[in-house]
Amino acid sequence: MKKKIACVLVVLAASLLAIWLPTNAQNADDAAIRATIENYFKGHATGNGEHFKKAFHPEAKLWWVRDGQAAQLTSAEYIARASGKPPADEAQRKRSIARVDITGNAAVVKVILDYPNTRFTDYMSMLKTGGEWKIVNKTYVSEPKTAGAK
Repeated sequence: MKKKIACVLVVLAASLLAIWLPTNAQNADDAAIRATIENYFKGHATGNGEHFKKAFHPEAKLWWVRDGQAAQLTSAEYIARASGKPPADEAQRKRSIARVDITGNAAVVKVILDYPNTRFTDYMSMLKTGGEWKIVNKTYVSEPKTAGAK
């Protein structure tokens, strides 16, 4: 009887550990991804390109549609556009993470940049390399707001 109880306890402990370990790793990755996106947000808030450098992989690309055609920048070109100062309307800008989806060392993050005149939706493809999560691809859409819209 004692062996049965011990066996059940070992199986139960192993089952709980099997559930806890991946969940704990997932939570750590989620937190690391969010920290990377926070650097991206800081880049926008401060105009400091160093924050963007912490977020983007050096080979990252940014994609959007302009006049019905795909357009792109490298992350270096994007970072070079940083103004070095906060936007004049920074107090009215809101940034949030809408969704994080992680599988192994790959993730997709949906980001909302809600600015006074425009709402941007960014889809960030991210990879974990060298123990760090980096944005390797950004695809985005901008939607102008109509007067009086929030």
